[in-house]
Amino acid sequence: MTDSPALPSVNRAWHLVTRPVGWPKPEDFALVEAEVPTPRDGQVLVRNLYVSVDPYMRGRMSAAKSYADPYELNKPMLGGAVGEVVASRAEGFAVGDHVLHSFGWREYAALDAKNAVKVDPDAAPLSTYLGVLGMTGLTAYVGLLRTASFQEGDTVFVSGAAGAVGSQVGQIAKLKGASRVIGSAGSDEKVGLLVDEYGFDAAFNYKDGPVSKQLRAAAPDGIDVYFDNVGGEHLEAAIGSLNLNGRIAICGAISVYNNTEPAPGPKNLARLIQTRGRIEGFLVGDHYDLQPQFVEEVGPWVASGALKYRETVVEGIENNLEAFLGVLRGDNTGKMIVKI
Repeated sequence: MTDSPALPSVNRAWHLVTRPVGWPKPEDFALVEAEVPTPRDGQVLVRNLYVSVDPYMRGRMSAAKSYADPYELNKPMLGGAVGEVVASRAEGFAVGDHVLHSFGWREYAALDAKNAVKVDPDAAPLSTYLGVLGMTGLTAYVGLLRTASFQEGDTVFVSGAAGAVGSQVGQIAKLKGASRVIGSAGSDEKVGLLVDEYGFDAAFNYKDGPVSKQLRAAAPDGIDVYFDNVGGEHLEAAIGSLNLNGRIAICGAISVYNNTEPAPGPKNLARLIQTRGRIEGFLVGDHYDLQPQFVEEVGPWVASGALKYRETVVEGIENNLEAFLGVLRGDNTGKMIVKI
């Protein structure tokens, strides 16, 4: 076993102690101190440097059956993280290596080496492996190109477009020849960012009026692709503006994640008959076969600055929960990351 000298004795980790009903409350969680774990044979001990907070985590706080197992009560929560190996009992991993893994929400994690992926801090900033070059970026790539079957010349509408996934969807669409890209966001500042920095052709603040009316003004000739991060009113508006053979990729529905009653569905689904439109949901985990292609194509765009990204970085494990709640409120611009 190889390890770094002078490891601390205390590890802090966030536990879910009560399953939230509606909006999560601080009392549903606890920051718990325990001993720093000792890696077993085949494991590495990682000091987390950056951890991810994402909307999908809200679903894992419920006991309802879903695509991912619910978080267990009174145990450390899970999520994307990137960190430095500080002790290794696994062949092929040495102290000082940097790895990506899924044991976030804590300062130190002991995990099987097979669940760790080496990343190169010299090739890109470590935080990008949680966002623009990580699961977030792959989600954008898969949803636009495979699920929504994007074609050069398409008009694309993205909701939640200033978020980590949405901002990348719009830029990839432009880089691959979209005729027009429209985004919605929740503040005038984010609307300006979409147009001025990310190169969207048009954007609007969904709080300024009915989404359907604002979308028709931004896309008078209709849309061919809608990438849905929001659901609700946005989805109904997109169906209303869908062109012949239009495609809708359902990535998320953050507008309804904290509802305690089912949200009403779009009232205009019959329009899909007229347009021969298609709605398809997807999970990035089903499409990891595209990971090498994604890195090969998107990596150079990030390195050259052709694809821009923002990160909202919150400092300290003690602020991990507040960062997560901030994602649900829409406080972040781009990827929300906690720097440990």
